[in-house]
Amino acid sequence: MSYRAPVKDMLFVMKELAGIDAVASLPGFEDAGYDTAAAVLEESARLCEDIIAPLNWEGDRNPSTFKDGVVTTTPGFKGAFRQYVEGGWQGLQHPADFGGQGLPKLIHAACSEMVNSANLSFALCPLLTDGAIEALLTAGTDEQKARYIPKMVDGSWTGSMNLTEPQAGSDLSQVRTRAEPQPDGSYKLFGTKIFITYGEHDLAENIVHLVLARVVGAPEGVKGISLFICPKVLPDGTRNDVHCVSIEHKLGIKASPTAVLQYGDHGGAVAELIGQENRGLEYMFIMMNAARYGVGVQGVAVADRAYQRAVAFARDRVQSRPVDGSVAGPAPIIHHADVRRMLMTMRAHTEGCRAMALVGAAAFDAAHGHPDADVRKQNQAFYEFLVPLIKGLSTEMSLEVASLGVQVHGGMGYIEETGAAQHLRDAKILTIYEGTTAIQANDLVGRKTGRDGGAVARAIAGQIEKTEGELRSSGSPTCLAMAGRLGAARRAFLDVVDFVVAQGRSQPNAVYAGSVPYLMLAGTVVCGWQMARALLAAEAQLAAGNDAEFMRAKITVARFYGDHILVRAASLRDSIVDGAESATGLALEAF
Repeated sequence: MSYRAPVKDMLFVMKELAGIDAVASLPGFEDAGYDTAAAVLEESARLCEDIIAPLNWEGDRNPSTFKDGVVTTTPGFKGAFRQYVEGGWQGLQHPADFGGQGLPKLIHAACSEMVNSANLSFALCPLLTDGAIEALLTAGTDEQKARYIPKMVDGSWTGSMNLTEPQAGSDLSQVRTRAEPQPDGSYKLFGTKIFITYGEHDLAENIVHLVLARVVGAPEGVKGISLFICPKVLPDGTRNDVHCVSIEHKLGIKASPTAVLQYGDHGGAVAELIGQENRGLEYMFIMMNAARYGVGVQGVAVADRAYQRAVAFARDRVQSRPVDGSVAGPAPIIHHADVRRMLMTMRAHTEGCRAMALVGAAAFDAAHGHPDADVRKQNQAFYEFLVPLIKGLSTEMSLEVASLGVQVHGGMGYIEETGAAQHLRDAKILTIYEGTTAIQANDLVGRKTGRDGGAVARAIAGQIEKTEGELRSSGSPTCLAMAGRLGAARRAFLDVVDFVVAQGRSQPNAVYAGSVPYLMLAGTVVCGWQMARALLAAEAQLAAGNDAEFMRAKITVARFYGDHILVRAASLRDSIVDGAESATGLALEAF
């Protein structure tokens, strides 16, 4: 099954929901309007469909290999990577001052979805490099920026993120990698880092490792962590004392080499400090947040690829007569009502999360580029609230969608040769790396809801209520039905916000036991809000006689989202607010 990038849906969302024209009015983005977006997305689609997507199945069958300290990527990856970077795709959203194209995150996010749909394992290398560039842009010195960023933008070098260690897991306060200051102002690193995506490979001539380590004598805990640049190859061309000792054997994303890196076995890995000592976690969060957003987009991407594969199979697979007698004999299974329900669930989830992600990207662009400080502040708060939803909901959604994709295939879905199982295996890591769903949920509860007393959450609910009014004013039966669904979901969301704010300090276990359901509820409501806005836009476009087939489909999918997915909000609300006691009630010894 060949991949086809959903360019039309992306452009609809960018124009009608994310406001590409408003983004193009920001300083520096004047040439990045709808026409530019359409041209860039079409070019990205060609690369992803023709060059990168055909390598996806090959990467699963012939993953990266490790021998004698050398990692060799899947055959074809090196050539595809060269075409990717030579086309300027690595620098798409990065400043022109460093060789990038300086386009908005909104355009980059859509292109990122495509490359991840085409080949998730391949796309991880550019994603980590993007994060390293963003961290250096924010916290690096002018000299560090000039030395490292242009090389990463042009693809000569790639970036990696070195956080955790065997004993640490997600608790970075346990990081033990040691940094020893040297007389010339540099540092030497000693320690082991695990789960390093593209920590070693053969795609580029150098790898810029961003490494969390503890300077000798630093305070214990997260307050004593610093961030360092440690290149694989030093400026004089010699190999630094950082070596890959193994790569992991994984459930999915097999073509992406996940390395164990050893620092300092031969005298110390030469590194330089980023920013100030003991502020490393603060700087690394820049990279982590960029990666968290990117992983959310990966969730949308895998879901879309699984949906496309399931639709293709359902059109071809002939089995059983439809119950309504619409076909006299055995028919393609897409005629069967339950198969259509599954396909609609897959599509509605994917389109809802795509809309949320692209609206979030536009908010990021406004937060960084709008001339009005208040507007920047509002958009930054909105974007920060969305990040755990984009990461958490979109990745959990991708598992549901990929699982449904296997189910549509029936027994053939359990057979590797159909390709459906690969999407399910690949999707599982998305809910884990760059912070598990629970970590995203804890962030949503503590930093994004509790810290401001629910102010941002309630402001979002206020915007949703305005959309409900627009739906009612439209008067169409579909809009009126959606207004009812959206209103009920919004009220459930507000009930939980009130619960989190009121009980967060006095009953933390009760609140945090419901943190993941709260994330799922909040994300579902925001996606439902975007689908409601899409419904309004599609009805207006249909009335104007524009692209009737696409607009009717968009209206139907939005209505399905309201009837089948938004309705989950009420049950999630009940489990959070009324079910906290039972979640933590079982004695520990009874497990």
